[in-house]
Amino acid sequence: MTVQPSETDSPQTGAQPNEQSSEMHTDTVLRSILCDVLGLEAEQVDEMDADSGLFGHLPELDSMAVASLLTEMEDRLDIVIDDEDVDGEMLETFGGLLSFAQSKTAQIETAQIKTAEAKTGQSETAQAKAD
Repeated sequence: MTVQPSETDSPQTGAQPNEQSSEMHTDTVLRSILCDVLGLEAEQVDEMDADSGLFGHLPELDSMAVASLLTEMEDRLDIVIDDEDVDGEMLETFGGLLSFAQSKTAQIETAQIKTAEAKTGQSETAQAKAD
């Protein structure tokens, strides 16, 4: 099953190409998760925009499904969702859930970049000492 992001959910203009790619990936993965976890049809998920209601609007998204949804988001997006991160606003609309997921993936990417930069800096320092 291939779920394509809708035009209304594309990243805002002005984002860097890597940011756009990452945001598009998150959108696509999130739509796939909604299909798989909630058993929604791809067409229904494709039609979702930022204002599409989720919790309280989709009978498939009950409290048990929320736990499965969040676990699947952690697994597929390689993020960690703490209990204090979860609130009703985040789950109210597709746009809210997507913004949350994009924020979490951006945090992970930023941490990975900083780790890589630190390792590069350590390598350069070690190389300079060796010279």
